[in-house]
Amino acid sequence: MRDTIKKHIDFLPNDADLSARCAFFFVRARPAKIPESPRYGLIAAKRTFKLAVHRNRAKRLLRDWIRHNERYMCNTLDYIFVARHGILNASRPDGYAAMRKALNYIKKLNAEKSQE
Repeated sequence: MRDTIKKHIDFLPNDADLSARCAFFFVRARPAKIPESPRYGLIAAKRTFKLAVHRNRAKRLLRDWIRHNERYMCNTLDYIFVARHGILNASRPDGYAAMRKALNYIKKLNAEKSQE
Protein backbone atom coordinates (compact mmCIF):
# COMPACT_ATOMS: atom_id res chain seq x y z
CA MET A 1 0.00 0.00 0.00
CA ARG A 2 1.21 3.50 -0.78
CA ASP A 3 2.11 6.09 1.79
CA THR A 4 -0.23 9.06 2.28
CA ILE A 5 0.27 12.74 1.56
CA LYS A 6 0.12 14.75 4.77
CA LYS A 7 1.41 18.28 4.06
CA HIS A 8 -0.98 20.98 2.91
CA ILE A 9 1.42 22.27 0.26
CA ASP A 10 1.45 18.86 -1.46
CA PHE A 11 -2.33 19.02 -1.93
CA LEU A 12 -2.32 22.35 -3.80
CA PRO A 13 -3.33 22.11 -7.48
CA ASN A 14 -0.77 22.66 -10.20
CA ASP A 15 -1.27 23.52 -13.89
CA ALA A 16 0.79 20.50 -14.94
CA ASP A 17 -1.36 18.00 -12.99
CA LEU A 18 -3.02 15.21 -14.94
CA SER A 19 -6.68 14.91 -14.02
CA ALA A 20 -9.76 12.76 -14.45
CA ARG A 21 -13.25 13.03 -13.03
CA CYS A 22 -16.33 10.93 -12.53
CA ALA A 23 -19.58 11.28 -10.59
CA PHE A 24 -17.94 10.00 -7.38
CA PHE A 25 -14.55 11.74 -7.27
CA PHE A 26 -12.02 13.92 -9.03
CA VAL A 27 -8.42 12.73 -9.26
CA ARG A 28 -5.23 14.70 -9.88
CA ALA A 29 -1.84 13.12 -10.53
CA ARG A 30 1.62 14.63 -10.63
CA PRO A 31 5.18 13.28 -10.69
CA ALA A 32 6.06 11.76 -7.33
CA LYS A 33 7.99 14.05 -5.01
CA ILE A 34 9.99 11.03 -3.86
CA PRO A 35 10.20 8.63 -6.86
CA GLU A 36 11.00 5.60 -4.65
CA SER A 37 7.78 5.98 -2.64
CA PRO A 38 4.73 7.28 -4.53
CA ARG A 39 1.87 8.56 -2.36
CA TYR A 40 -1.82 9.35 -2.44
CA GLY A 41 -3.98 11.91 -0.67
CA LEU A 42 -7.70 12.13 0.07
CA ILE A 43 -9.84 15.24 0.27
CA ALA A 44 -13.40 15.22 1.58
CA ALA A 45 -14.20 18.90 2.01
CA LYS A 46 -16.45 20.22 4.72
CA ARG A 47 -18.07 22.41 2.09
CA THR A 48 -19.19 19.29 0.19
CA PHE A 49 -19.93 17.03 3.17
CA LYS A 50 -21.40 18.95 6.10
CA LEU A 51 -21.39 15.98 8.50
CA ALA A 52 -18.19 14.32 9.71
CA VAL A 53 -19.90 10.94 9.27
CA HIS A 54 -20.23 11.62 5.53
CA ARG A 55 -16.64 12.89 5.19
CA ASN A 56 -15.34 9.77 6.93
CA ARG A 57 -17.50 7.48 4.78
CA ALA A 58 -16.28 9.18 1.59
CA LYS A 59 -12.64 8.71 2.61
CA ARG A 60 -13.27 5.11 3.66
CA LEU A 61 -14.84 4.34 0.27
CA LEU A 62 -11.96 5.98 -1.60
CA ARG A 63 -9.39 3.98 0.41
CA ASP A 64 -11.24 0.74 -0.38
CA TRP A 65 -11.41 1.55 -4.09
CA ILE A 66 -7.73 2.54 -4.16
CA ARG A 67 -6.74 -0.70 -2.41
CA HIS A 68 -8.75 -2.71 -4.94
CA ASN A 69 -7.32 -0.87 -8.00
CA GLU A 70 -3.78 -0.14 -6.87
CA ARG A 71 -2.30 -2.18 -9.71
CA TYR A 72 -3.61 0.45 -12.19
CA MET A 73 -1.71 3.28 -10.48
CA CYS A 74 1.57 4.47 -12.02
CA ASN A 75 4.55 4.00 -9.71
CA THR A 76 5.99 7.37 -10.75
CA LEU A 77 2.95 9.49 -9.79
CA ASP A 78 1.44 10.91 -6.62
CA TYR A 79 -2.38 10.90 -6.67
CA ILE A 80 -4.86 13.24 -4.97
CA PHE A 81 -8.50 12.12 -4.80
CA VAL A 82 -11.21 14.71 -4.15
CA ALA A 83 -14.53 13.16 -3.11
CA ARG A 84 -17.72 14.44 -4.72
CA HIS A 85 -21.17 14.26 -3.15
CA GLY A 86 -22.30 11.38 -5.39
CA ILE A 87 -19.87 9.04 -3.63
CA LEU A 88 -22.30 8.57 -0.73
CA ASN A 89 -24.79 6.78 -3.03
CA ALA A 90 -22.20 4.67 -4.86
CA SER A 91 -22.13 0.89 -4.77
CA ARG A 92 -18.84 -0.98 -4.43
CA PRO A 93 -18.82 -2.41 -8.00
CA ASP A 94 -19.64 1.03 -9.45
CA GLY A 95 -16.85 2.59 -7.41
CA TYR A 96 -14.34 -0.06 -8.43
CA ALA A 97 -15.21 0.43 -12.11
CA ALA A 98 -15.09 4.23 -11.89
CA MET A 99 -11.71 4.12 -10.11
CA ARG A 100 -10.26 1.68 -12.65
CA LYS A 101 -11.47 3.84 -15.55
CA ALA A 102 -10.04 7.05 -14.04
CA LEU A 103 -6.67 5.45 -13.22
CA ASN A 104 -6.37 3.97 -16.71
CA TYR A 105 -7.15 7.39 -18.19
CA ILE A 106 -4.43 9.00 -16.05
CA LYS A 107 -2.01 6.25 -17.09
CA LYS A 108 -2.80 6.94 -20.75
CA LEU A 109 -2.29 10.70 -20.29
CA ASN A 110 1.03 10.06 -18.53
CA ALA A 111 2.22 7.82 -21.37
CA GLU A 112 1.30 10.46 -23.95
CA LYS A 113 3.01 13.18 -21.91
CA SER A 114 6.21 11.14 -21.56
CA GLN A 115 6.36 10.52 -25.34
CA GLU A 116 6.42 14.27 -26.06
